[in-house]
Amino acid sequence: MSLRLIPALRDNYIWLLSDEAGQAIVIDPGEAPPVQRILDAEGLKLQAILLTHHHADHIGGVEALLATQPVPVHAPHDERITCASQHVQDGDTVNIPALNMCFEVIEIPGHTRSHVAYYGHGLLFCGDTLFSLGCGRLFEGTPAQMLTSLDRLRALPGETQVCCAHEYTQANAAFARSVDPHNIDLARRSEEVERLREAGRPTLPVPLRDECACNPFLRSDTPSIKAWAQAQGIDDDRVQRFAALRHAKDHFTA
Repeated sequence: MSLRLIPALRDNYIWLLSDEAGQAIVIDPGEAPPVQRILDAEGLKLQAILLTHHHADHIGGVEALLATQPVPVHAPHDERITCASQHVQDGDTVNIPALNMCFEVIEIPGHTRSHVAYYGHGLLFCGDTLFSLGCGRLFEGTPAQMLTSLDRLRALPGETQVCCAHEYTQANAAFARSVDPHNIDLARRSEEVERLREAGRPTLPVPLRDECACNPFLRSDTPSIKAWAQAQGIDDDRVQRFAALRHAKDHFTA
């Protein structure tokens, strides 16, 4: 099985999985042309589209792809996703028989009210909920909802490859180091990210265990983040700590 990311729009990644027989699925195609070019160049047959949430930079290319290869579109229940043919909810399994693959659906509200992730085969397609060294903005959900969603993702096996949908890692690293400056694992990851970006390479996917060691939004219960929160006058409440982290990130400038 081949996993690749396709750069799209300004800083999006569209994920594509394909097998040796030329069967493929795509996750969050924000635009069609870069996906279609790969499908055509390699003779891949699209079998399904998976969507994590309703934002245009994640679903904008679906209709054009369906015009050439009509396939099932799996998406959360949300009236704003009009291209969906198969609605999914927490605990559902999305089966892709042609690729002999299946994915568990995990509801992870916070960034949007209906956001989902797809987990299977050691891969986590988490859209805009979890980023490398960061997390999504709270456009529709509450801090408590997002923290619960991140707790669920954090509990997955450490070897899980995190496949998020934006190249935000470099900017996220600057904020992470400002709140967790003595984290050696974070320092190493930040250096790796700098090298990768200087070489024009993506920083994804990344093992979940690395995120658990480095990402402040997965570490709100650690002594270092508790100390940061206390310095901001935040009481010993994990939701308040998380909310303070997200607020600080929203207003952070490197």
